[in-house]
Amino acid sequence: MVILDEANIAVHFQLFPVELLALIKGKPEHVELVITGRYADERLMEKADLVTETREVKHYYAGGVKARTGIEK
Repeated sequence: MVILDEANIAVHFQLFPVELLALIKGKPEHVELVITGRYADERLMEKADLVTETREVKHYYAGGVKARTGIEK
């Protein structure tokens, strides 16, 4: 399994090329490829076998916890 955490948002902000499509097309059959993050490119979603969406139910920010260096910023 290969996990590209937050790669979708990196593509969205042009920090990572959309050539991620070539990676999806060229991956070996036995490899599970997981790409996470908001703003998934439609072209990536079209090639995906599974697309999920999560939503916030509870977040510590709402309780006043600030972003922490090395974790959220």
